[in-house]
Parts: sequence; structure tokens; C-alpha cells
Amino acid sequence: MTKAEIAHGIIAAMITPMDEDGNVNYGELRNQVNRQINAEISGVFTLGTNGEGYILQHDEKLKVMKAVIEETNHRVPVYVGTGCVSTAETIQLSKEAEELGADVLSVITPSFAKASQEDLYNHYAALNDAVHIPILLYNIPARTGNALTPQTVARLADLENIKGVKDSSGNFDNILQYIELTRGKDFSVISGNDSLILWTLKAGGTGGIAACANVLPEIMVSIYKYYEEENWDEARKAQDSIRPFRNCFKLGNPNTIVKKATNLMGYPVGMPRAPFNGLSDTAVSQIEDTLKKYYSEYMK
Repeated sequence: MTKAEIAHGIIAAMITPMDEDGNVNYGELRNQVNRQINAEISGVFTLGTNGEGYILQHDEKLKVMKAVIEETNHRVPVYVGTGCVSTAETIQLSKEAEELGADVLSVITPSFAKASQEDLYNHYAALNDAVHIPILLYNIPARTGNALTPQTVARLADLENIKGVKDSSGNFDNILQYIELTRGKDFSVISGNDSLILWTLKAGGTGGIAACANVLPEIMVSIYKYYEEENWDEARKAQDSIRPFRNCFKLGNPNTIVKKATNLMGYPVGMPRAPFNGLSDTAVSQIEDTLKKYYSEYMK
């Protein structure tokens, strides 16, 4: 894949539907793939943070990626989260994803133990040498404890299969430095923070991997469409319109908020696996009120 094909547009950071017993609901997973494609999403991303890749067992991950790849059927690129704590396990899962037909690997930094920048470089360099499909770096230090510096990303951008980075640090200056230090290379910078998608595009980035696409896919897609049309006012309005839902994230675990909202919209996606699945009655009421506002103001 070239720069024009990877990390471009709005990619849905898909949730992994589960039944009331916490088992993966593969039928609804396939339904959600079609829902995203019908909304004209640019790609689907499975087994990321919103996909609960951190809590699924190895065999479940393989079944989830197989279902998503099959259901997508080459209609849009499929991004698969394959980052694990160890380099060996990351390589193993990445090779399996490649064999199943994944288009792009999204690889989060190793977590828990502190890694130096040289450790991180060597980790991704080993993966680069082990696979034959594009790799999207994934920086989310608040969750992993390890941040990819702009200088390390610039070094990694010179490797053959490393084609982009998703930044979920929430630090826009970090995104800007990624863009500045990789300019001119076959490399894409994409926002992992839904609130920064339009601003990332304006700065020279290429789009966003959006959790809000699980709830508001058409609105998320419209941000990029309006930007491509150079309709700045409508793009800004679309970007600003997701703020009420983003404000709900303070009510609990964002993954839980997204899944609860998707359920309230009529899609039986269940809740995250315990222990990350609790919401107060007050939080649920606020989410319900927020969704009603979208139906009355943004979905006329």
C-alpha cells in the first residue's frame, strides 16, 4: 500500500460486540462491519482499544479478525490491532493477521514495563522485518506507559513496511511534530483523538481512527468529506458537533460509554468485559439525553 491508501479518511475504531455472558457476538460483529461500510467509512479497525483487544484471548482475536476480514470482503481496508507486550508475541499475531488477509497492522507500543526509545525502535524494526504488509504505529501513552517520540517515529518511517502512525496522546503538538519530521516520506499521520481529526487534516495529516464512528458514523465520515471538498465551514460544524458525545467520556471508561450508546441506538453490542463495564444510572441518563439531542439537532 502507498501513502495514498493507508491511514486515509475516517477509519472506524470498531467495538467487539458481546452477548450478556461476555462471549463475542460474531453475528452482530458482521452487522457492524456492514453498518460502517454503508456509512461510507474509509476503513475498519478491529481489535484496537475500543475493540477490547487487550482483554480477548488469542483464539478469540483470530476469530474476530477472520470474521471482520471475511465480512468486509475487500470493500474497504481492514486494520487489525496486533500489538502485544512482547516482540515475539506481536510478531506471531501479526503474521497470523497477514495470513488471514489483513490489509494493515495497527501496532500499539508494548505496555506496563518501561521501554527506552531504542527498545521501541528495535521492537518495531523486528516486526518490520517479519511481515510483508503495512504497519501503522499506535501511540497512546496514557494507556501503555510508553510514548513514541517524534524522533523515533521519524527513524521508523524510513523502514519499508512502516507506513504511518496513529496518535492518541491528545497532545496536538506531538501530532504536529510527527508531521514535521516525516514530511516528504511515504508516511501518514492520523489522529486517534476524534476531537483533533479536522485540525490534523489541516496540519498535513491524513484522517482519523474514530471511536465515535460506532455511534455517529455518518457525522464522522462527513468531517473528511467536507474537508476534501474544501468546505471548511461545514467540516468545522461536523467536527464541533461531536463535542456533546465526547463530553460523555468523563462519565466513565470511554469504551463503556461508546458501547452503552451503541446499545441505546438499537444495536445489541453488549457491554465490555468485566471489570471495565460499570456505569452509574446518572451516566446512562446523560448518555440517553445526549443521543436525543443528536436525533433532534443533527439527524433531521
